[in-house]
Amino acid sequence: MQRVRVYAGMVGLVFKNGNYTRVINAGKHWIRFSEQVVTYDLTQAFNAPKALEILLKDQALANMLTIIDVKDDEIVLVYEDNNFKRVLTAGRYAFWNSLVDYKFVTADLSKIDITEDISKTLFSHMQLRQYIRVFEVAAYEKAIMIVNDTFVKILEHGTYHFWKNDQTIKILKADMRQLQLEVAGQELLTKDKATVRINFYAQYKVTDIEIALMRNKDYEKQLYITLQLALRAFVGAYTLDELLEQKESIAQAVFNDVKAQANVLGVTVLHTGMRDVILPGDMKDIMNQVLIAHKKAQANVVTRREETASTRSLLNTAKLMEDNTMLFKLKEMEYVEKIADKIGEITVAGKGNVIEQLKDIFSVNN
Repeated sequence: MQRVRVYAGMVGLVFKNGNYTRVINAGKHWIRFSEQVVTYDLTQAFNAPKALEILLKDQALANMLTIIDVKDDEIVLVYEDNNFKRVLTAGRYAFWNSLVDYKFVTADLSKIDITEDISKTLFSHMQLRQYIRVFEVAAYEKAIMIVNDTFVKILEHGTYHFWKNDQTIKILKADMRQLQLEVAGQELLTKDKATVRINFYAQYKVTDIEIALMRNKDYEKQLYITLQLALRAFVGAYTLDELLEQKESIAQAVFNDVKAQANVLGVTVLHTGMRDVILPGDMKDIMNQVLIAHKKAQANVVTRREETASTRSLLNTAKLMEDNTMLFKLKEMEYVEKIADKIGEITVAGKGNVIEQLKDIFSVNN
């Protein structure tokens, strides 16, 4: 016989000729010389030296162990004293149940949603994140979730976690803010066959994400084409002059026309506007000539109006002078003063009307 000692926190398995015979706890024990003792730490998982099924036939040993069986489509999260320690994959595991308070959470990887009691803080843990898919939906976005090419639900903004398996998950996002679509550089023909290039814009919002993403392909491109065709139709119904004068009314007409069609795309058009109407070089020259001629005509009208007013004023003055001798004398003095401002010295001889003599002097000089 030989004496062996098993220390506290340990357990011993006794083997004879390589075959398991019994389990012994902490303390001093007598064993035969043909027997061997293998000790195990009760704070560590039990790694069986033999087939676990054989060892578990000993009921005393079986009562000391917790057996965890993990299927192929499962993982098990192991907690020690409420702290996460490790992940168990498919297989069979044994844990001593005397010193450490173990908790085991089984996760079914065959499903999509994570419904198990697992803290979200563990989703980024190195051991766990390889089993999880993560999707981000920004604060200004909404998304639709498609599983195996089937629409499942609409996702609001946030972070989403799903189990990683052989099922396919697609997340299609849409910007829910007010957006602007530019229809730029469109070369169009007016009713009078003038070629113009137009920059047009529309402001819109996605209002039904399911219709926009599931029932329509590239809803933005479709909205662009709808605006383009409506703009082409309305511009072609106006002459160039009408187009330049009625830009706002044409933009409103395009808005009214595309509003109903946009609803079919899951979007609401909020406003449309014509930013620029660009004429080709030769058309610009013609328009400038027309503008210059128009302004000259306006200037001539203003000149004639002023001349008429001046003549009417002179006529009124002459009538007043004819009826008022004093006013006539004042005009004579004003006339002399104006002449004096322009001539350094004037000599007048003899008697007579000064004004008449001045008239004779200037008529002789001329």
